[in-house]
Amino acid sequence: MNIILLSGGSGKRLWPLSNDVRSKQFIKIFRKEDGSYESMVQRMYRGITTVDKDANVTIATSKTQVSAIHNQLGNEVGISVEPCRRDTFPAIALATAYLHDVRGVGEDESAVVCPVDPYVEPDYFKALETLGNRAAEGKANLVLMGIEPTYPSEKYGYVIPQDKEEISKVETFKEKPDIKTAEEYIKNGALWNGGVFAYKVGYVLKRAHELIDFTDYEDLFKKYETLEKISFDYAVAEKESSIEVLRFGGTWKDLGTWNTLTEAMSEPVIGRAVLESCEDVHVVNELDVPIVCMGLKNVVVAASSDGFLVSEKEKSSYIKPIVDKIDQQIMFAEKSWGRYQVIDVEDDSMTVKVTLNEGHRMNYHSHEHRDEIWNIISGKGSVIIDGMEQKVKPGDVVTMAAGCRHTVIAETDLEMIEVQIGKLISVHDKKKFELEV
Repeated sequence: MNIILLSGGSGKRLWPLSNDVRSKQFIKIFRKEDGSYESMVQRMYRGITTVDKDANVTIATSKTQVSAIHNQLGNEVGISVEPCRRDTFPAIALATAYLHDVRGVGEDESAVVCPVDPYVEPDYFKALETLGNRAAEGKANLVLMGIEPTYPSEKYGYVIPQDKEEISKVETFKEKPDIKTAEEYIKNGALWNGGVFAYKVGYVLKRAHELIDFTDYEDLFKKYETLEKISFDYAVAEKESSIEVLRFGGTWKDLGTWNTLTEAMSEPVIGRAVLESCEDVHVVNELDVPIVCMGLKNVVVAASSDGFLVSEKEKSSYIKPIVDKIDQQIMFAEKSWGRYQVIDVEDDSMTVKVTLNEGHRMNYHSHEHRDEIWNIISGKGSVIIDGMEQKVKPGDVVTMAAGCRHTVIAETDLEMIEVQIGKLISVHDKKKFELEV
């Protein structure tokens, strides 16, 4: 299978666990059989590769998510980076050109597009395979997955099939309705349009060339900022006459809010928390301090370095405009080499806990406006400062003055406390260099 996973947005509806660089799909909230936790994107990737171990997975995303993707999925997964947001048609056109021009996927091969963040079970991944096979047969230019509705929803568009067969031609599309209209749609056999579909690579490339003046992937990438913002539905699906829909009646949940996310949690507490005389209460605590909840009902509690949320579950859906008004430095982020967590921020200093994964290293870089001190607290590795390498172990302290080129290399998982000292501490104060090793 050739799979394009759409991974966009900042996921502020799941604040404080999500922020501008850590979208909801990277929150590790789903318990695996071995007791560890995985994120939405890890769960989706695992499901795809369980059905097809050789699946060619490409993630269409923004630059800010690339480090988290590499951190959670490794370096083998394909990444089509959107230079800016231009809605789903430009994103899918760019990812399809990436498949063809960079990954070498032929025009007669099929590609399946789906969101990265629904909560699904194994039968969904089998349906993706069926969808891709159907598109490869070429009986229709576009094959959609129509999700059988479990309730009348205002959040989704609807697909109206011509009949009630498992695979049917599409009669028409309907925009997001009000509840009463949605009830009528469902009575008439309508299906949710969950944004899952398949096509031959050559078909979308042809449509893209008809609507955009470009030569290949590199050219499209360079012109991306000039493209019209338009959805794939408007640009392609609703204008296509040769289109089918595959019914899917399995589990499919959009986990876009705390209210819906807690419905998919297998346990009420993740992290350190005690529930006393509580009913329908969920706690997700990323901090190493206890949370005690007493006498609460229908409440979600979330705690991270970025803040705390205590909300009635239904009300939690309305958090985004509140979070948009909060002006705060990002306190936690995943990088391709590991992760960091801000511990303390002062006017002239910042203290950060840095964790590097075994075998990884930071970029070789310097800062113009700040000095740095590294205090190694666990693991072993080496540091390189202005070309000089030295081994480090727990208890070692390394000092870098402003302007020094430096990096740290982890031989094992390595943790250190980084103290930044300066009048102007900013993520933009960083210059990267090539490292000869």
